[in-house]
Amino acid sequence: MPDWVQDAIWWQVHPLGFVGAEREAVETVTHRLPRISGWLDHLVSLGCNGLALGPVFASSTHGYDTVDHLRIDPRLGDEQDFDELVAAAHDKGVRVLLDGVFNHVGRDHPAFADPARRHWFRWDGDQPAVFEGHGALVELDHTQPDVVQLVVEVMCHWLERGVDGWRLDAAYAVPPEFWAHVLPAVRERFPDVYVVGEVIHGDYAGVVAASGMDAVTQYELWQGIWHGLAEGNLFETAHALQRHDGFLDAFVPWTFVGNHDVTRIVDQVGEDRLPHALVLWATVGGTPAVWSGDEFGWHGIKEHRAGGDDAIRPEFPADPLAVEGGPVFALHQELVGLRRRHRWLHRARTEQLHLTNEQLVYRTAADGEALLVALNVAGEAATVPAAGELLAGSGTPRGAGLELPAHGWAVLAAG
Repeated sequence: MPDWVQDAIWWQVHPLGFVGAEREAVETVTHRLPRISGWLDHLVSLGCNGLALGPVFASSTHGYDTVDHLRIDPRLGDEQDFDELVAAAHDKGVRVLLDGVFNHVGRDHPAFADPARRHWFRWDGDQPAVFEGHGALVELDHTQPDVVQLVVEVMCHWLERGVDGWRLDAAYAVPPEFWAHVLPAVRERFPDVYVVGEVIHGDYAGVVAASGMDAVTQYELWQGIWHGLAEGNLFETAHALQRHDGFLDAFVPWTFVGNHDVTRIVDQVGEDRLPHALVLWATVGGTPAVWSGDEFGWHGIKEHRAGGDDAIRPEFPADPLAVEGGPVFALHQELVGLRRRHRWLHRARTEQLHLTNEQLVYRTAADGEALLVALNVAGEAATVPAAGELLAGSGTPRGAGLELPAHGWAVLAAG
């Protein structure tokens, strides 16, 4: 993994939703990417230094039905707009990550209608294989050298334009061996590229080892955090932390409590337990990402229907100052700042010191340094075995322990 990733904290956006683009493809170019550039100062004020962009390539509808990997979607702008966004980000010390949709393309992709490129796709008789039942998304055949060459060409093209890394969409559906052919060819030309795959479940470490990716998305931890908090069952969260430590022995996962595909974290855990989710996210090993809007405590419930992602991918105002920061934003700043002051947290492992359904104390440590994290999700105060200088949160020393208020939390310097 490139050295620079140790200090990367990403702010993730879905560009088409962010800028309020039309739902379906248009040929007229509308220069909307500068609206994202206008939010770079917000990203930096949050404490992040990475911009993780969802799909930006020409597509038929939502961005994941690509029709041209080498052209910016006209609803967002053109190549000059993109170059200016990357340059503006780099001028502020912000890395840029692109979303590579290489498991499938849209039916309107010219290769799908080209008999000479029929072998690019998987077929069941005369019918193309489609992605997870979505008829508009036809799957590429990842055993074909021409598909390998296509993906190498696309990744290198945009790395030449200045991007710093790639998120590989639906990487769980692509044979790891495919990436083992693609990534060495990309890294031969761009050795500092960061590559993270979207993997929802399965053998994370095995996928990383077989594919050559730097990391995968840590959905197990996301599930353990939100579900354990929502159910008042910190045993589930603690189990997820133990699993997470095992993955850290092999690679550093991409960690999150929200993204473009899931219900907003505040709607999963409730406002009282939102801080606990953020504290967990901020104090464990990983490469953290903030889903845009979560830092404001925005609400949004994913629905499994056409347009069911609209609530979690809203349009943002052109002027960031039109959105009030508020206490959730301040908490994000506090926790990202804490992580910046303890950069070893990128590799940290956790040791559980106290565990009940509604209280958890753990030690998070790496490189000979450590912090104590104490959580109380109960509706009344609780005393837990923890002591040390209070760095964030609140608590009152009680003998050898710490009294946390109702729904309280604390991060302490470990003795």
